Amino acid sequence: MSKMRLIICAFVLSVLPVNNTFLQSSSMIKPARETHNHDIDTYFTWCYTSLYCDSPRPGYEVFRRALTGFLNLKSEGKIRNNLLTIIDFSVSSNLERLWIVDIPGMKVIHHSLVAHGKKSGDEYATHFSNKPSSNQSSLGFYLTDGIYYGKHGVSLYLDGVEPGVNDKARERAIVMHGAEYVSREYITSYGRLGRSFGCPSIPLDNHEEIIRLLSGRSCIYIHYPDTDYFLNSKLLISEKVTEGIYMLQSEKSGVSDSSLRNGSVP
Repeated sequence: MSKMRLIICAFVLSVLPVNNTFLQSSSMIKPARETHNHDIDTYFTWCYTSLYCDSPRPGYEVFRRALTGFLNLKSEGKIRNNLLTIIDFSVSSNLERLWIVDIPGMKVIHHSLVAHGKKSGDEYATHFSNKPSSNQSSLGFYLTDGIYYGKHGVSLYLDGVEPGVNDKARERAIVMHGAEYVSREYITSYGRLGRSFGCPSIPLDNHEEIIRLLSGRSCIYIHYPDTDYFLNSKLLISEKVTEGIYMLQSEKSGVSDSSLRNGSVP
């Protein structure tokens, strides 16, 4: 299976256009931007179809947006740990709505509950803010940083990378930590998951292992169908996605980026 995935990935990479040039097979039919977007969509569809998960997967559109931002950040050299954490706050807090995806292996390696901020909503999160003391969650893309030991035990620093959306995460002390209110027992007692002051809190079960796994510049995407965010987020634009794919594939194959560009993929 892994060999077949590499063959398919190499094929997709070999047909992706670079720098908005025309594809040889369609240069007289479609402009570069159209063919670029078509091939990116083909790549995303292949990734989602290949995604191994022994539990319900995130929705395709959520996954596509998360992977778009991941690859844009990868193209800028900001991601060192190739794990993508997807949190879908359009889903009830009583359901598992956090997925950790091993991108090189295209496999979900963790699926769990996750809390939203107490002022974002009750069972469902519907309000979001970047303001200090708002006690609301913030949307968008984050990069993980180092681990520290605070009032919640082992915790993970998060840096919001989108100005005006989540860039006050450090100032607001928005971190990932374990919490006893993120559990099935809490849901049974109170009818919904517990809530945080804005942090994406996770279950205490294996929380230290998860935090250590995600540390060191992995990517987190917090999703909600917010039209303004979708229209204004620069990380949801696919202009640099191809570059991110090249960089990711070069790390997997051990060949140079220039070799990939020249089509000599092993």
